[in-house]
Amino acid sequence: MSSIHLLLNTSISPAAYNTRRSMKVENGKFSVTSNGRRVVARATVDVRSPESSASAGKLRSAEVMEAEARVLVGTYARAPVVLSSGKGCKLYDLEGREYLDMTAGIAVNALGHGDPDWVRAVTEQASVLTHVSNLYYSIPQVELAKRLTACSFADRVFFCNSGTEANEAAIKFARKLQRFSRPDVKQPPTEFISFSNSFHGRTMGALALTSKEQYRTPFEPVMPGVTFLEYGNIQAAQELIQSGKIAAVFVEPIQGEGGIYSATKEFLQSLRSACDDTGSLLVFDEVQCGLGRTGYLWAHEAYGVFPDMMTLAKPLAGGLPIGAVLLTERVAASISYGDHGSTFAGGALVCNAANTVLDKISQPEFLASVSGKGKYFKEMLMQKLGGNPHVGEVRGMGLIIGIELDVPASPLVDACRNSGLLILTAGKGNVVRLVPPLVVSEQELGRAAEILLECLPVLDKSMSN
Repeated sequence: MSSIHLLLNTSISPAAYNTRRSMKVENGKFSVTSNGRRVVARATVDVRSPESSASAGKLRSAEVMEAEARVLVGTYARAPVVLSSGKGCKLYDLEGREYLDMTAGIAVNALGHGDPDWVRAVTEQASVLTHVSNLYYSIPQVELAKRLTACSFADRVFFCNSGTEANEAAIKFARKLQRFSRPDVKQPPTEFISFSNSFHGRTMGALALTSKEQYRTPFEPVMPGVTFLEYGNIQAAQELIQSGKIAAVFVEPIQGEGGIYSATKEFLQSLRSACDDTGSLLVFDEVQCGLGRTGYLWAHEAYGVFPDMMTLAKPLAGGLPIGAVLLTERVAASISYGDHGSTFAGGALVCNAANTVLDKISQPEFLASVSGKGKYFKEMLMQKLGGNPHVGEVRGMGLIIGIELDVPASPLVDACRNSGLLILTAGKGNVVRLVPPLVVSEQELGRAAEILLECLPVLDKSMSN
C-alpha cells in the first residue's frame, strides 16, 4: 500500500498550529513558521504495508494529523483517525484497525468501498477520456442523462459537482422560469420558502435556504427573500405560496442533516397543490435521501408526489464529485445558452462511474433489499436500545435512520469509534445518524446495533460530568 509519509524534523502539537503561522517552499521542502519556530517537512512515498510497519503506524498517523493542522483551513473538527483503505462496509486506519462504516462518507458510498464494477468503470474510463469540458459532447454524460430522465419524472438534466451547486442551479432556474413565464409582469416572483431543520448547502444561495442560524450568521448578508416555515406546517405554507411572491419552495422529503425527519404525504401534496395554483415551483432536495437510500429510487416516490425540479448529488457517482438538477421541460424551456454552466460538471469519468452506480441501485431487487434491511435494522435498534432512558424515537426509512437522544450524541460517537464503529450526528447534535452503504449486510447491521448497545453507558457518564 502506498501512502504519504511526512517526515518532520521536530515535534509540535496540533494546538501550536492554531496560532499565527506562515508557510513557504524552499528546495522542494515545506517551511512553516509558527510563533517564530521553523518546521521543515518533505513529502515522500512510503510503500511499506501496514503489516510491515505496524510499529510505525501510530507515528505516521500523528504526522498526518499534525501536518493537517498546519496546512489546511480549519473548517472541520475531524475525528482523530487517519483512514487509509476500505473494502465493502469496512474501513482501515494506518495502524490497521478495522471500522464498521455506518457513515458511507456521509451517505455517499452507496456501493461501499472498492466495489469492483465501480473500480472498473473508473479505471477504464480514465484510460480513455477523463475531461473535455462542456464545450463538447461526451457519451457517458449523455448516457447518464438519458438514464436519469428514463427513471424519473424529469425531462432534462443539468450536471454540476455537488449538492450545494445543484441547489444553486435550482435557485437560478426558478428565478429564470418566473421571469420567462411572466414577460409582462414588472416584478415576477423572486422569493423562496424553506423549512425548519433544513440543510441545502454552504454556498451563498444554498446557505440562505439552510435553517441553522450558526451556518448563516457569520456570512450575512446572504441571499434575501427566503422565509423559513415550520417543517410540516401546511397552513403556513399554503398562505405564503398564495401570496404570489414565491418563485420556488425547497423541501427535503426526508431531512438528513436536520435530524432524520420525514415529511407526511399530506404536507407534500399540499405544497404541490399550492404551487400548481400559483405557478410557484416545487423543488425536492434529495441530495441525501435520494438514489435508493429509502428503499425507493427517489424518496418522493413513497409519497406519490412529484416535483418540478429535484436536486441530487452524494451517492450518484459512488464517491466521485457530482451533482445534478432534474427538471421538467417547462422549466428547462426557460434556460438559454450561457444562463448557467460549470467547467468540470458532467465529466466523462464521473458520469461513467455514475452510470455504474445507477445501474446497480435502480434494480428492483436491490431497492427491495435496502427496504428490507432498513426495516430489520430499525426494529433491531428499537428492540436493543429502546429501553435506555436516553433513547427517544428511532425514525427513518430504508437505510437513513436517526436515533434521538435526550443528551448530546458526541460521547456515543466517540465511544463507538473507539469500539470500531463509525456513526454520525444530526439535528442539534442529539441525533445519531446511520447511513451505511446500501450494500451493507444484515450481519453487519446487527454488529452495529450491538456496539451501540455496548457503548450506551457512556451517556450516563457524560451526564454525570
